[in-house]
Amino acid sequence: MDGRIGPVISRSTVFCLGLAQLISWGVSYYLVGAFGERIAAELGWSQAIIHGGLSAGLLVMGLTSGAVGRLIDRHGGRAVMCAGSLLTAAGCAGLAFAQTIPAYYAAWLCLGLAMRLTLYDAAFAALARIGGSAARRPIAQITLLGGLASTVFWPLGHALAEQFGWRGALLAYAGFASLTLPLHLMLPAVSARPVPDAAAAKPAIAARPADTRRAGLLYALIVTFAGVLNAGMSAHMIGILAGLGLPATAAVWIGATRGIGQSLARLGEVLFGSRTSPFDLNLVACLVLPLCFVIGLAGGASAIAALVFAFAYGAGNGVLTITRGTLPLMLFDPKSYGAYVGRLLAPGFFFSAAAPLGYALLIERYGASAALILSGTLALAMLVSAILLRRRFRSLPRS
Repeated sequence: MDGRIGPVISRSTVFCLGLAQLISWGVSYYLVGAFGERIAAELGWSQAIIHGGLSAGLLVMGLTSGAVGRLIDRHGGRAVMCAGSLLTAAGCAGLAFAQTIPAYYAAWLCLGLAMRLTLYDAAFAALARIGGSAARRPIAQITLLGGLASTVFWPLGHALAEQFGWRGALLAYAGFASLTLPLHLMLPAVSARPVPDAAAAKPAIAARPADTRRAGLLYALIVTFAGVLNAGMSAHMIGILAGLGLPATAAVWIGATRGIGQSLARLGEVLFGSRTSPFDLNLVACLVLPLCFVIGLAGGASAIAALVFAFAYGAGNGVLTITRGTLPLMLFDPKSYGAYVGRLLAPGFFFSAAAPLGYALLIERYGASAALILSGTLALAMLVSAILLRRRFRSLPRS
């Protein structure tokens, strides 16, 4: 054993990148879910203003998505993701010192760019830049630790805020973000190294532009709706569970099982996914999501139903995160992975930007049940898209 996974991706690189994903997601994307209520209570701002910060960050992600993808295609992920580490720390510190709404939103704009430079889509493109189509397994592996971000950082953020206040907790988050810098430095500098010929072979549909466009449309629909759900659930799952009648403390801990579901599902993909097409995995994940929202809606204040809902949503979303990275390896040319997928992801970021605010307004006016009904409808649309994608392209060889 030479400690490598695929042509040029070492196990140490995969571990460090996975650990960086855990920290990066926890201190940025899941931040408002941990501190939103406290920030609103101290500053006297509405939930729409608080969650609008995350929306602003997601909007920046959409605006910069294509450009970041092109940067990674040309220069690799090392410099890009290291810059993201510094911006994440700066954004968390900016939130800690924010006293006004403009200062609060300026910090979130910084975090928005930082998230596009550090989260899964940047990491997937960096791995594809290194290993080409052989990056499927490393892509799945880095999501194992990343999937625990809410499980680790929601309770950790709650404990830090109890001890030091939300501002002190955010300064601690800035410190955690700075720890990802040496982890990202473990990525190899590949600016001058081409993707290996065998790994860079074009997928079967690459020569048919009509098929590529159709695949891109269906892929974009799935990741767009998944992104909306992820943004809404990340910001409001604890609030939705509380709105259904669960005690606040129970809602925090049950909501945290989402991360356990994500990581266990991803572990299953790592162990057994090589036997299954990404198209089939994508379809199964899209089938789980509507069912979990039905269980959450029907279960009401039942802790058991809430636990099943949070865990099942985490499992489905966990697998979708992997297929979000692995489907393009089979559908599109790996050499232009970052730029092309970056363009397809951009609409998802724009719609996701509206999700935290939209869910906040929906819950405020109609209650937690309305949020679950909307989520179930989006999940059904994803299921239809996944069925069409599998039927059209299931003849592609397994990778």
